Amino acid sequence: MSEPVCLVMGQINPLVGDIAGNVDMIIAAAEKAKAEFNADLLIFPELTLTGYPPEDLLLRPELLRRVEAGLLKLKQNIKGIMIVVGHPEGQKGELYNAASVIADGQCLASYYKQCLPNYSVFDEKRYFIQGDEATVFDCKGIKFGITICEDIWFTAPASQAADSGAEVLLNLNASPYRQGKCQTREVEVAQRVSETGLAVVYVNLVGGQDELVFDGGSFAMSQQGQKVSSAAVWESALQPVKIMREDTGDIALTGQLATKPSELAMIYQGLVTGLRDYIEKNNFPSVVIGLSGGIDSAMTLALAVDAIGADNVKTVMMPSQYTAQISLDDAQEMAARLKVSHSVIAIDDVFAQFNNSLAAQFEGTETDTAEENIQARCRGVLLMAISNKTGAMVLSTGNKSEMAVGYSTLYGDMAGGYSPLKDVYKTLVYQLAEYRNTCSEVIPTRIITRAPSAELAEDQFDQDSLPPYEILDALLEQYIAQDLSYEDMVAIGGDPDIIMKVIRLVDTNEYKRRQAPPGIRITERAFGRDRRYPITSGYTIHSKLQ
Repeated sequence: MSEPVCLVMGQINPLVGDIAGNVDMIIAAAEKAKAEFNADLLIFPELTLTGYPPEDLLLRPELLRRVEAGLLKLKQNIKGIMIVVGHPEGQKGELYNAASVIADGQCLASYYKQCLPNYSVFDEKRYFIQGDEATVFDCKGIKFGITICEDIWFTAPASQAADSGAEVLLNLNASPYRQGKCQTREVEVAQRVSETGLAVVYVNLVGGQDELVFDGGSFAMSQQGQKVSSAAVWESALQPVKIMREDTGDIALTGQLATKPSELAMIYQGLVTGLRDYIEKNNFPSVVIGLSGGIDSAMTLALAVDAIGADNVKTVMMPSQYTAQISLDDAQEMAARLKVSHSVIAIDDVFAQFNNSLAAQFEGTETDTAEENIQARCRGVLLMAISNKTGAMVLSTGNKSEMAVGYSTLYGDMAGGYSPLKDVYKTLVYQLAEYRNTCSEVIPTRIITRAPSAELAEDQFDQDSLPPYEILDALLEQYIAQDLSYEDMVAIGGDPDIIMKVIRLVDTNEYKRRQAPPGIRITERAFGRDRRYPITSGYTIHSKLQ
């Protein structure tokens, strides 16, 4: 049996564009891996130097000059350990998504990503040229091949590495989280193991970047397709794996497995991570939330406190004549439970002034959504004023169900710098509230059980305007995520009139979503980078070509 290689999976949280800071993070991780594990080999995620995704920063020549300087610093400082680090690399006017092996002043080898994703949130073909060759290097007598992220989803790169002599395949990732993604990754990696006979070490990024959030969960899989080591999700980690050649010639991997959380815990912690990193990486000192006494603002408050602490969260209740006393009471109760600063600013006088100013313009008309939206915009103005004065970022509280059908007010409840629930359907909001209360009961039960209402008119409830959320969310999933047509949806079952109404609401409210703040992506088809539909469109529910 050969002397083992101590490989460490470097699951880190770089900041996009901060080359110098990311290089320092890599060096610190290398020193820690040596000191704690006597590591021989340390693997980092995809595009570690720039963070992921760097988007059009890649078009700036200065970025590549900074990357070159960063690589030079790594060569000068990485001693007594071998690292594999992701970075962009320019060659003869072409740019590659690369991974390099660096040790003791040298770049020993480089690999260029072969499979460039160009779907969903990915657009790597906008920037990179694909590679076409395997890269294999030696560490203490064991041959390691390199692949990058999307490469592992296809047979060719892994087989090419095996044909070139690799015994263990390293896969550097920046794989964003969505529901069910962890299981999907493991199934795909197991398929590559089965095809090639190679053990695989899968190292993933962790942390939030704008709308994307990366869950980490790095793991190592043996030649037998067994997961033998894994890092915790949603936190930076240095996870060791021992790799050795047995007397039979087989490669054996040993390590420890992290605890696997439930799906609801994964989603909740993903929202917390994405929110925390957006706030901290953009240097906001605090956040302010319009607390209504309803479920969405309650969930947003819980996420914010879990992300950055109660001392950095302020809530404001802004009642009108339509606000129920129980809403005031429940908002106060939740703020007290979470120990956040809470204030009440009534909007009756402000609302009345707007109505007075518009009296001539509105003469002869009935009260309708115009007056309802004025109330929401009064609240938006107050929150943004607090933000401007204090530097606190406003968190908008709308959920995916509302954003889908336009049940929200531009410059009102949509005002804000970030929208934590933007990709969370209303039914899931309730599930997450129940989950959060199993940890500690911070959301008053009545907030969860009472019928939802915008409270912009007398005796108003969401389901006066919308189907029950259980029905609505199922239809939205069919139309948005599955791209089903009206005819397909009717064939599945349901009220054709309701289906038609929902489709029309989704289609006609694209202009609102374009103006919405960014929010955390947790599904396969989120509003934003995932789903780019025209605002002006003649595409209708029924085709004329029949």
